[in-house]
Amino acid sequence: MVAHHGVAVLVRLDSGVERQIWLAPRQRAVAGDRVRVFAGRLVVEPAHGILRRRDARGRDRTIAVNLDWLGIVVAPEPREPPGYIDRGFVIARTAGIEVDVILNKFDLEAANPLADRLDEIYGDSGTVHRVSATAGEGIGAIAEALSGGRLGALVGPSGVGKSSLLNALVPDLSLAVSDLNRKSQKGRHTTTTATLHAVSGGGLLLDTAGFKDFTAVDVDPLDVARFFPGFEKVVLADCRFRDCLHRSEPGCAVLAAVGSGGIPPRRYRAYLELLDEIGSPSRPSSG
Repeated sequence: MVAHHGVAVLVRLDSGVERQIWLAPRQRAVAGDRVRVFAGRLVVEPAHGILRRRDARGRDRTIAVNLDWLGIVVAPEPREPPGYIDRGFVIARTAGIEVDVILNKFDLEAANPLADRLDEIYGDSGTVHRVSATAGEGIGAIAEALSGGRLGALVGPSGVGKSSLLNALVPDLSLAVSDLNRKSQKGRHTTTTATLHAVSGGGLLLDTAGFKDFTAVDVDPLDVARFFPGFEKVVLADCRFRDCLHRSEPGCAVLAAVGSGGIPPRRYRAYLELLDEIGSPSRPSSG
């Protein structure tokens, strides 16, 4: 499914033809859904790689499904909220989605030191792409990440240049692009509906509305313990207990790595902040 328009959806058939299909009463479908069409009616297939968020009213919203790859877009300005990238990694990995970081506006003076810091923090967790949408730098690497028919999405705070990236990846798209508000250093939303686009090389890319921040949905503390970026070298299986939350448990490999310098204390503090944000475990202990 390419896009959702209220009571109808836009579907791209195997032939490449796009067709509008009316939804049945109470039927739900989102961009990325794999569907079948019979006699003008829509049948939605089971999905994986589900990206969800909580809206301002506290309601859980499914943004996209069947995602293989997520690009978390950041920039030297405006900077992302604290914990944005960490939260995005955990949410995506919990859903089985591969994650990369995309540093856009790499032509800005502050980009080089920021890229080095992102590499230091997230280099073991995914690729940190250095990109300038306006200059066309690094665009090919993003297209390559989607090659082979993979479905991906770009998410990031408003103003980091997601629409510019999409325009560079899909040149005939011509999405509206807005400037930063120089006073607030925040971007203006230019995308209001999730839409799927074909990328050269055979991939598909979903354009989403600006994510001011991730709010974890369907994630519990054990997911944070398993998927927090930077803990890859200390596999959860190395801990004595399978449900170790890396707080004070005996035989915890993460605590040992913090003590030996393998995990920087600032990253461990960031982990504890996200762990506290998620709350109490919702799953029974497996220890």
